Amino acid sequence: MNTKGFIFDLDGVIVDTAKYHFLAWKKLANSIDVDFNKEQNEQLKGVSRVKSLEKILAWGNKSISEDEFMSLMAKKNDDYLSYINKMGEDEILPDVPKILNYLKINNQAIALGSASKNARKILEKVNLISSFQAIVDGNDVSKAKPDPEVFLIGAKLLNQKPENCVVFEDSVAGIQAANIANMISIGIGDKNVLHEADYIFKDFTEISTDFIKELVKK
Repeated sequence: MNTKGFIFDLDGVIVDTAKYHFLAWKKLANSIDVDFNKEQNEQLKGVSRVKSLEKILAWGNKSISEDEFMSLMAKKNDDYLSYINKMGEDEILPDVPKILNYLKINNQAIALGSASKNARKILEKVNLISSFQAIVDGNDVSKAKPDPEVFLIGAKLLNQKPENCVVFEDSVAGIQAANIANMISIGIGDKNVLHEADYIFKDFTEISTDFIKELVKK
């Protein structure tokens, strides 16, 4: 069997930490009298903490001092960490372990490519950290998706050429990053939103091991 590089995003692909980001951002926004809803939270997916707070301030037409800005970012992270500290294996999204195990058994190269600075901590909490040969997270990159930096570093760490890599992503920016990197892009989520992906599945329950086998052959 050939060897390919399989690179997974974290939030919304392996675990759903978006709900914890939502709760933490909502708490922050409400604390400065800004309304915040789930549609706005969608717009913060894959976006850095700094840019996210800038968006929230713009939505609320607010301006704050740099000190307060830094303090709010730290508070948001503390709130978010308090949620992920309680995470366990039951938070892994359906059938993700099935695909990870299949790749592992068939000696495929597996990496994580996430914007989250807490990626390692989350993988430890859900007991998946040993499934990945390489982890690239928000601490390792300077450019946000759709820049392909995170995936290109992942490919390099796996000793794979970009065109020999497959990316699982749930955000438009992530799919665009995979496409720019010349990797096979697999969207996890809504086909109307992720239409730029090479393949789209609602979630991993729709992905068969036969499909993965065919990808490896390509």
